Amino acid sequence: MDPFAMGGIQAQLKAVQEEAARAEVEGSAGGGLVAVRMNGAQDVLAVRIDPRALADRELCEDLVRAATNDAVRRSREAQAEAMRGFAARLGLPPGLLGL
Repeated sequence: MDPFAMGGIQAQLKAVQEEAARAEVEGSAGGGLVAVRMNGAQDVLAVRIDPRALADRELCEDLVRAATNDAVRRSREAQAEAMRGFAARLGLPPGLLGL
């Protein structure tokens, strides 16, 4: 199947980007004491904090920060993977798009 004949590259790219924006990831810290769920647009969807983490305010803040950073990293990785798949479907060599 010719990928260029399927509604145009721009339409395909937009679809990949929209799908990646809807994908959800979860970052965690402290062995799961804090978890942050985020979508591919990097909107925070949920934060879960184990009551044990609330005993120490500074620790809780650090865990929320770390879990959020982990979710952002996972979101970026998921977006990069989606773009690598798109590039592969177009027959582009790996690494051509800097991914």
